This record gives sequence, structure tokens and C-alpha cells, in this order.
Amino acid sequence: MNSEFDIIRRYFTRPSRRALLGVGDDAAIITCRTGMDLVASTDTLVADRHFFAHTDPANLGHKSLAVNLSDMAAMGATPRWVMLSLTIPRELAQDDAWLNAFSSGFFTLADQFDVELIGGDTTCGPLNIGVQIMGEIQHGRALKRSTAVAGDDIWVSGELGNAALALGYLRRKIVLTPQEAQACLSHLDKPVPRVGLGQQLQKLASSAIDISDGLLADLGHILRSSGIGAKVDFERIPCSSALRKKLMPGHLERKLAMDCLLAGGDDYELCFTAAANNHEALVQLSQQSNIQLSCIGEIVTGDGLTLSTVAGVPIHHERKGHDHFLA
Repeated sequence: MNSEFDIIRRYFTRPSRRALLGVGDDAAIITCRTGMDLVASTDTLVADRHFFAHTDPANLGHKSLAVNLSDMAAMGATPRWVMLSLTIPRELAQDDAWLNAFSSGFFTLADQFDVELIGGDTTCGPLNIGVQIMGEIQHGRALKRSTAVAGDDIWVSGELGNAALALGYLRRKIVLTPQEAQACLSHLDKPVPRVGLGQQLQKLASSAIDISDGLLADLGHILRSSGIGAKVDFERIPCSSALRKKLMPGHLERKLAMDCLLAGGDDYELCFTAAANNHEALVQLSQQSNIQLSCIGEIVTGDGLTLSTVAGVPIHHERKGHDHFLA
């Protein structure tokens, strides 16, 4: 029978390479390199709120770290250390296959980004995963939400709406072919954090945020923090062919598809602003990194966000994004 400390020892203890002190003491000890700022963030994933309780544990381990890595990407930071607070029901504490799969998914992604687990907490209760991540960035170089300026272009990475489309499919609210479902589910279950892209954007972007709650909501955070407005061209927002065909006028699922694209969330792509004279450099970065980067609008004086077709026809969409207390 696994005790709390058996679980920590068997599944979550690794030697520390960069931390002065890691798992096994009352607290970890870390130190930043000279000239670097410490960047920290935390996210909590709650069963049947952020994921289905029956989610594959390897995918769950991956996603619990990926959403935190995405915060590092949005700041342009290099992730270094992570802490995991895992609350699991009694039956899962005795399920070695579940624990092994979860830790394998978590550490596989951690190894990919050279991040080390240095502590946390393990307790019994409803399934709940809390992760705190810490990273480094050169002093004064962090990307922020509050530094967009009028005249900047607005960009997004990747395709938006796939994770929300997958969620609609799982809830039987939307129809997908088996191939479409497989592609969309990978975005929901195993998001790819844009850490390398965020680091490249340090010299090119004026502000950035990761899209976790939906494009309209998260771009709105940049606008409010920077005290400016935006114009976004609806047709320039990148999405998959599966979503694009549902956005066609007259399609029975158009309303839900619009919601997936604009407010669905769980994308974990980057939304950023950049001076117009950096446009060509960003096109080159997209080609070199093999990451789709799309210019979808511009920052303007004033406040609020105007969404319209390329022809200038206004589009009104009531829902802006996910809110834990309004969902």
C-alpha cells in the first residue's frame, strides 16, 4: 500500500542539477544566474472543471506542466524549476499504473524543456493538480501585457479553436470526422508550449500573453493593461480546416464554431503585439521556426476591441472567454 512518502519517493523524486536543494527537505533552494530576473507563475487544474476525471493520466501529466510552460513562453522566459502539489483520491494513490503514467507524462515534457522538479506537496482528496513554475530572463527583458502601443500589429501563433472544438466534440455538441477529432483532441490533451518562440520574441514583440481563456478575453487583457484599443480582422484569425468549414455562413454549427475560435480557450498559443516595421522579421521567424505566425489586426488609440470582416463589416460576439466563476 502506497503512503504519501512512498508516492513522492517512487514517482516524483529526482536528483537536482541546478537547484541548490530539491525534493526531500522542508523547502527548495534555488539561485538565479548573475544578471537574470526570476519569473514565477502558478496554475491549478481541477477535475471536471479543467479536465475530465477519466482523462488519460499521461496526457494529464503533460498538460499540467504544459500550461505553466506556456506562461513562461508568454514572458519570454527560460523555464528552470517546477513544484507540484498533487491532490489525489485514495483509490488513485494505490493505482501504480495511474501514478506511473502521470509522472511519465509530466517528466517527459519536463525533460524536453530541461526543467527540474524541486518540491511540492502530495495529499488525499478530490483530484486537483497545482503547479508552480519558475524561470529566468535577462534583467528587464520580460515581455509584459502593459507595453503595447498604438500602431503595433497584433499576431497569434498556430491555429486557434481546436481544443475548444475537441471539447465540444467530447460533449456531443459538435460533429467531427474521426480524423478531425484525432487532430483536435491532440490540441486539447497535449498542448505544445511555445517556449522557444517566446524567447525569440524578446527582441521583436512589444507585449505578449498566452491564449488560455480565449482570444477575445486574453487580447482584452493586453488592451486594458496597455490602455489602448484594437481592430481585429476575423478572416485573418488562423484556424483548422475542420473549424473553418463550420464558420461558413449558414452552417448549422456556425455559432458554436465562432465561440470555439474567439472565446473557447485552452489554445496555449501566443498572442503578441509588435511594431509594424518588425513584420518582415516575424515572417522570417515563422519560416525558420516552422511555427505559423499570423498578423490579425492592429493596436489603435482609444479602448475596446473592434472585430470585423476584411471588408469592414462589424462582427459582434457576446462571449469573450472562459471565467472560472461565470462558466
